[in-house]
Amino acid sequence: MNTTKPKSKNSAIESIETETPLPAKKAPKKQAAAKSAEFAEPEINVKKAESEAKKPLKKKKAAKSKVIRDSFSFPEEDYQKISELKKTCLTAGVHVKKGEILRAGLHLLTKLDIDGLKQAVEQVEKVKTGRPNASES
Repeated sequence: MNTTKPKSKNSAIESIETETPLPAKKAPKKQAAAKSAEFAEPEINVKKAESEAKKPLKKKKAAKSKVIRDSFSFPEEDYQKISELKKTCLTAGVHVKKGEILRAGLHLLTKLDIDGLKQAVEQVEKVKTGRPNASES
């Protein structure tokens, strides 16, 4: 009875690879040229240097903050105030979006002292949260 393990397909290839050494690779001719170039004057690519000088310096982008989407309910009068502010900005030559107006208002509110903030919040009409029913509109 033969107790030896059967040889795998790769065993013949493995035995050839281990038994026959590969011929040594010759050094490429570029290395010889590189050695002689060490002592030569370096080449200056004038066109490349000029094109790099003409390129404007790239400004580093500020890290983007995460944008969160949300929805709000406004009384019609407040919504009209937003459109009036947009028109005022356009006449001044500033293109502004509704969200930018709201954010500008937030920045101004954060600069108020606590008494001014209380007065501003008390002037705002309270609105029911959620979507209005079809029968209410």
